[in-house]
Amino acid sequence: MRPGTLVRLALAGTRTDTVRVALTALSAALATLAGLAALTVLAIPTPLRTDDNSARWSLQYANTLLREPGLRGGTAFALLLLAVPVLALAGQCARLGAPARDRRLAALRLAGATPGQVTRLAVLETGVASLVGTVTGLVAFLAAHELLDRPDARGQLALPTDVLPSPVALAAVVLGLPAVAAAGTALLLRRVTTTPFGVVRRAGRDHAPRPWFALLILVGLAVFAAYLPMSSWFDRRNLEWALLFLPGLLVVGGLAATVGSVLASAWFSHTTGRLLHRLARGPAALLAARRLTADPWAGSRTFAALLAAVLFGGGAAGIRANAQARYDIERAEFRLIGDFTDPDPFYLQTIGLVDLAVALAVTIAAGGLLVEGIVARRRAYAALVAQGVPRGVLGRSIAWQVLAPAAPAVLLALTVGLLLGRGFAGPVRTGVVSGPVCEATAELCADPATRERYLRTIDPPERYFMPDVPLEHLALFGAGTLAVVSLTVLVGLLFLRVSTTVEELRAT
Repeated sequence: MRPGTLVRLALAGTRTDTVRVALTALSAALATLAGLAALTVLAIPTPLRTDDNSARWSLQYANTLLREPGLRGGTAFALLLLAVPVLALAGQCARLGAPARDRRLAALRLAGATPGQVTRLAVLETGVASLVGTVTGLVAFLAAHELLDRPDARGQLALPTDVLPSPVALAAVVLGLPAVAAAGTALLLRRVTTTPFGVVRRAGRDHAPRPWFALLILVGLAVFAAYLPMSSWFDRRNLEWALLFLPGLLVVGGLAATVGSVLASAWFSHTTGRLLHRLARGPAALLAARRLTADPWAGSRTFAALLAAVLFGGGAAGIRANAQARYDIERAEFRLIGDFTDPDPFYLQTIGLVDLAVALAVTIAAGGLLVEGIVARRRAYAALVAQGVPRGVLGRSIAWQVLAPAAPAVLLALTVGLLLGRGFAGPVRTGVVSGPVCEATAELCADPATRERYLRTIDPPERYFMPDVPLEHLALFGAGTLAVVSLTVLVGLLFLRVSTTVEELRAT
């Protein structure tokens, strides 16, 4: 197949294919921005130790996260976490028009195209779209790097606009993401290239989801619960090499809990569909019940990015409650010894930035719900309208279909995230501040000759406890997530009439 023919076939398709390519490019651009921001933080050089700067801080920055070398790794990791919902959104966008695309590629196979030609065709579409997105992200990053390079009145920078990642790192991000996307596309299309008959005549899954997701969640919780004991055990025995494996262990545990929470949405969808079918009487709820039980796995695909962001939000709430309790204890114990200065609220402010990042991730993931709920299914909705289903009934059924399984799935993700955050932060310890207190009048305490007779050492008792569950914060986050989902459904319903025209029934 000639290169020109290959390019024309890759660019051919319906409006859904155009939307898929555009959203793939957008997702790649956002992931590129997150990756380049993380690499920029890691590229900040650590100055040499001097008499005026024994801690080797980068004093040209106003933000503590950039100034202190020990905090840059965590900052870069938090920036990389922002790419997780973006990549999940890219996975949702890749499913746009997937059945029609698979049928088209299978038809090419039946017409005589080789498996390699079909694979190159799909890889070219995804790879070029991702490359356009990464290049756009690089251009936007370099432009922002110049525009935001504005020192304040003290000459300090709010962002690391004075450094750039190495050319090798830039090339790895810009070229690596398209390569990974293309490899993933080739892997997903192996069934099309080998057995095209199974795509032309496809049979769905005929079994209900099983609650095996609970095992994955338990594995993740066990890993996080064992993190602090293992870290202390390795530290007491000076096994520094073993401490290097703990971050990787946390990643594995977090992925297990996240995957388990995502798979739980399939079980929730099927269970909710059965309950609706048994209890509901209206046509909208009955239609939603049938769709939920017919394809419960759509829930795990649709809510993947959203539940990942919600789980991170629950973990941030657990860590925030721990940090707030530590702050309150230190403040109270400082007051006991007569020191009325407040502790450093750095960690509380940092978790506030994490909450902002999670809110942004939820918003991005909610956009994936709009894509999946309306754009990807508009042909099925158009068929229902053509068969006589009123658009009002269809709109209410869509709301049932999205919100009914979303509520328990969000509640489970918040609970799992909270438990993960508590396992990572551990209990709060009292008795961290001690010191002498003069229990006399100001005159007697000011006189060195009499002060010693009235001094008493305040040593608060040491005990460990778990802080209270941040119900208010969790409720606010859960309600906000469901509100964003509801707003997404409402926006999708505004386009329902356009998405259910007779022209959508055309074969692709």
